[in-house]
Amino acid sequence: MEGYSIPVLNEREIRASAGILFLGLILSLMQILYKSDFLLVKYFITVFLTDFIIRVFVNPKYSPTLIIGRLIVRNQVPEYVGAAPKKFAWIIGLALSAIMFTFMVIVNAFSPITGIICLICLIFTFFESVFGICLGCKFYKLFYGEKAQYCPGEVCDVKTKQDIQKTSKTQLLIVAGFFVFVYFIAFFLNDFYSKTPRDLFGIYSTAKTK
Repeated sequence: MEGYSIPVLNEREIRASAGILFLGLILSLMQILYKSDFLLVKYFITVFLTDFIIRVFVNPKYSPTLIIGRLIVRNQVPEYVGAAPKKFAWIIGLALSAIMFTFMVIVNAFSPITGIICLICLIFTFFESVFGICLGCKFYKLFYGEKAQYCPGEVCDVKTKQDIQKTSKTQLLIVAGFFVFVYFIAFFLNDFYSKTPRDLFGIYSTAKTK
């Protein structure tokens, strides 16, 4: 982009892409947890790995999930971020997906290793899509020894927080009180909440008898 001294990417389409990957990952995980079915996760890992190979070794503009993300957010004003930290984060994703592909597809086996990697990918894609925080980018400075430029939300720039960004002690107490509230609900109402809901209109019961 003109006006930028380094290559940049659109953070909005990256977040959209991360959301797509998170959705695929969580659906695959649900299939494993509830049905012991590994078919979907094998397909997803293959797609995940292919997408990241294109991002790292070809060009991000040809990444299928980034293209879909671009279509989804095409009416939003672009937010430009430095490409180098993102590429470094994608290299991490590529390495993790390659390990998963080796274990789950080629070896056709699962282990604590695949479980941990799956959890890491879930956390990475969740933080990127929901909070706009690139966890992989956090390691960029450790490896390259240079400060990242054009970070999402301008977090790399030292600046004074505006009043709307500040959190008061009262707000922190509200958050703490909220967690206490949830704890007491779980403690006193667990038996009540554990009851299986009844079919109010008998729709599902009727469908099962047919």
